[in-house]
Amino acid sequence: MMLKYPGLLWLFLIYVPLIAWYVWKHRNSNPSLGISSVKPVVKLPVSWKVVAMHVFFALQLVAIGCMIVALCRPQTHDHMRTSRIEGTDIVLALDISGSMTAKDFEPSRFAAAKDVATKFVNLRTNDNIGLVVFAGESLSLMPLTNDRAALMNAIRQVEMGELNDGTAIGDGLTSAINRIASGKAKSKSIILLTDGTNNAGDVPPSTAAQIAKQKGIKVYTIGVGTNGSIQITDPYGFSTTTMETKIDEASLKQIASLTGGKYFRATDEKMLQDVFEEIDNLEKTVLDVDRFTQTDENFMPWILGALCAFGLALLMRYTVLRRIP
Repeated sequence: MMLKYPGLLWLFLIYVPLIAWYVWKHRNSNPSLGISSVKPVVKLPVSWKVVAMHVFFALQLVAIGCMIVALCRPQTHDHMRTSRIEGTDIVLALDISGSMTAKDFEPSRFAAAKDVATKFVNLRTNDNIGLVVFAGESLSLMPLTNDRAALMNAIRQVEMGELNDGTAIGDGLTSAINRIASGKAKSKSIILLTDGTNNAGDVPPSTAAQIAKQKGIKVYTIGVGTNGSIQITDPYGFSTTTMETKIDEASLKQIASLTGGKYFRATDEKMLQDVFEEIDNLEKTVLDVDRFTQTDENFMPWILGALCAFGLALLMRYTVLRRIP
């Protein structure tokens, strides 16, 4: 145990005048009678009330002492321990283009992707995870963080229509690479989820994949949804149109193969959940980490001790030591 304010222990010096006052008081406040000899009374036992008075004073000192220690803020020592955990750096790159409103997933591709991604983040307790979204352009929403609550909240708050429509897979992957490059873990991976073909942006997917390869970043690509005609709804839910979609599986497979990752295809929510579970099992690296225990405040037992001592002294004062005027 350590004290946050050990200097307050000097307050124990108050015991010196208190004890001096107590001794002086009992020497001078009792009535006296002069007699020729004390032999007749020298062997008489000390009254229990005299002992009770000393106990009463001692309880007062204990109460004061406990309060002084409590003011010093006793705390448990912080200590460091090294442990081995499984963790890595991961960036989620989510497609939020208009086609993600398709209803071949329940309630939509977009909603299902957010739900599964949130569950995935919740399970990765030791990882640093970031978030990137892309449509016709890309946007980095969250840096690498271990704050799962903040990250899950960011995923839930992503909405359609925040970016120009289109599917800029290369730009999304490039933003994810820039975001994960600052990570400290030896293992770095990007999970890129899309339902279309690259048709926007400035960076070709193959170029972004080459950059990821050079930096030692694995890219796991997920093709979401079914090919063919789908019904999509505008971001505000006012109109529905039919459009043809086709996942560029060849490009996604090439990205995954080039970077040492893996390509997955998910045509319903269960398959999408299975994909994230498989990635969860694949992407883990054993790391040595230093953990610090949180400092615990231990002043409450001392306060309770002071209250007990004061309460007992008060009880004695108004019972066995009660004086009648």
